[in-house]
Amino acid sequence: MTGATESPNAAPLFELRDVSAAYGPFRALFGVSLEVPRGKAVALLGSNGAGKTTIARVASGLLTPTSGRLLFQGDDVTGNRAYRLARLGITHAPEGRSVFASLTVEENLALSFRREVGRAGVAATLAQAFELFPRLGGRRRQVAGTLSGGEQRMLALARVLVRPPQLLICDELSLGLAPIVVEEVYRVLGTIRDAGTALLLVEQHVRHALELADEVVVLTKGEVVLRGSAADLRDELGERLLPAVHGEAV
Repeated sequence: MTGATESPNAAPLFELRDVSAAYGPFRALFGVSLEVPRGKAVALLGSNGAGKTTIARVASGLLTPTSGRLLFQGDDVTGNRAYRLARLGITHAPEGRSVFASLTVEENLALSFRREVGRAGVAATLAQAFELFPRLGGRRRQVAGTLSGGEQRMLALARVLVRPPQLLICDELSLGLAPIVVEEVYRVLGTIRDAGTALLLVEQHVRHALELADEVVVLTKGEVVLRGSAADLRDELGERLLPAVHGEAV
């Protein structure tokens, strides 16, 4: 009996295979392996210094691993620089605000969109951005530097999400945000995940991460110590996991 041919879509969108990484003499990751399935969200949890942000940097090409392999859609992309991975469909949304403070909300967005879709496509992409983030639509003429921290984070995210990548790497997007803003950011992340974008989430809000994520990877001192479905961790481990992770300033 002839074996069935495996569909290419059955393979993970993105993989780290036995990846180690370092900052000079300081080793930050030790043989980390993980997979991000197509259209799914994977949350990275762990204490400060566990290696979460290092994984985000390696995955987006900002840091070259010292050993191991990165695969995207089955192709080896180890050592590719960030701009090459971005062209393939991997986008890193880092911690921070990253806006042009002296420009208005609309000008910030138009500047980014013009590079992506050309002048003719700016109006349509602006409408999409304000549909995703209605709060920004109400402040479209406001100078970005006068927005709240949460609104600036939304603006930085809107520049990415109007044209969603295949893989979005989110590094502490909710850090320092008011709860109402965190809810809005996660609503949008859920929307783009449901539309087909895979997510790799580095997150301090454990409950939010578990609510959105399909799978969870827990790190300690640069090594994977636990992995599994978010549903299993919520239902089976419950509060035994959450205080252990959240209490160490995830």
